[in-house]
Amino acid sequence: MAAKILAEDSAVTLAAFEQDTLRVAQVLRERGVGLGSRVLLKAGNSASYVSVLFALMHVGASIVLLDQQERAEATGSVVRRSGAKLVLVDDDAPVPADVDPVHLYELISAAPEVRVTDEHLDFGAWSDLDDALIMWSSGSTGEPKGIVKNGGRFLRNLERNAHHMGHRADDVLLPLLPFSHQYGLSMVLIAWIVQGSLVIAPYKRLDRALRMAGPSGATVLDATPATYRSILGILRQKPALERSLGAVRMFCSGAAPLDQALTDLYVEQFGLPLLDSYGSTEAGNVAFATSDNPVSCGRVMDGLRIRVVDDEDHEVPADVVGELLVETPDVMIGYLTGDGGVDPVPQDVFRTGDLGYLDTDGNLFVLGRKFAVHRNGYTLYPEIVERKAATGGCATRIVALPDERRGSSLVFFVEDEQLREAAHWRGLLNELLPAYEQPNRVVVLERFPLNRNGKPDKRRMTELALAGAGQAAA
Repeated sequence: MAAKILAEDSAVTLAAFEQDTLRVAQVLRERGVGLGSRVLLKAGNSASYVSVLFALMHVGASIVLLDQQERAEATGSVVRRSGAKLVLVDDDAPVPADVDPVHLYELISAAPEVRVTDEHLDFGAWSDLDDALIMWSSGSTGEPKGIVKNGGRFLRNLERNAHHMGHRADDVLLPLLPFSHQYGLSMVLIAWIVQGSLVIAPYKRLDRALRMAGPSGATVLDATPATYRSILGILRQKPALERSLGAVRMFCSGAAPLDQALTDLYVEQFGLPLLDSYGSTEAGNVAFATSDNPVSCGRVMDGLRIRVVDDEDHEVPADVVGELLVETPDVMIGYLTGDGGVDPVPQDVFRTGDLGYLDTDGNLFVLGRKFAVHRNGYTLYPEIVERKAATGGCATRIVALPDERRGSSLVFFVEDEQLREAAHWRGLLNELLPAYEQPNRVVVLERFPLNRNGKPDKRRMTELALAGAGQAAA
């Protein structure tokens, strides 16, 4: 069966998609876009998005990817900082009044009229650019940064990824992720690298996405833990949709911490675990659990190495927690400066700021950010405490607020569809945690607030914690 690009209202073979995209590339050339031209792309997931993205790569543009939902004011700032000469958007992308964008439809509608001489898409020139791709950190805990990546490094990282996971030409990839971020973009390009099929589904309307999974024959799903939890909720309400996932051979997870309790639910319902992963926009994709090794975040990909070090940067033995340092030839070039240039970063090793360990089999266990909280004379790492709580069936995110007497006050946000009382969860947490890690306040939410990348939004939870700072402990 020929590989296809499948969307809600269209389906084309990969060969036809390639020819259509070559025509879009010619339209871009006629608008003056060529090697090194800096172009901002801000749109939602669609077949047009993928076509325009690949066309920009074919002509060798320096591509600035921005989330479709980013505010108009912030978009204007990115345009100025990046020096983008062309801004491409869809109808739902907010842009400031002083930016004159080109809509994707203008390019797509002009494409059938042009003649092309190129036979195949070629990303060679794009691969040579050190500023081929500019992406943005999630900004979940601070100001987003522009991350500048070499095109060839980016593609080689995805080739490692595809080889490690065993993606094949007969796979049908269904990424329930925004394509403007590292994880979603990776899956779009991996589909092209292995010449497999790609399903472009409305990831914010999971019921519709699940309906597409069946007819398309989806074999690999990629999503955040929050999305996988929502899928189970939909299947409880609409059990017939479970048949749509009958061809799936891998449920892959990333972009946020994965609770073991959630993967256990997938094993119970589908006979398949959730396969966790580790990576970042800066370092690229690093480690993956696989079907034959579904252990935590799995092993590091070929050609990369993780070192676990103590506070003096001495490497520690297996099963000992330390900071994760990644040695990778795929690391970013640097961060975008205010004038559109690049502030380079060290290329030999990338300090992740994450805590974790490697077991004796080389499997990676990520415990959380190296963010210390001092409380009652103890030094705590909130994300490690969150992992402890998760082992007891409590999905929680912790916000530390300044406290003159204690040093820090810990607010535990608990995700509970049943909205059980805070006292219920406080009792469980007190059983799971030593006294110095126990909550000062517990807030129960039906769902964690999420940022645009599908990660729990710590900034929003900090606002909620501050808003309730004067309330009695619950």
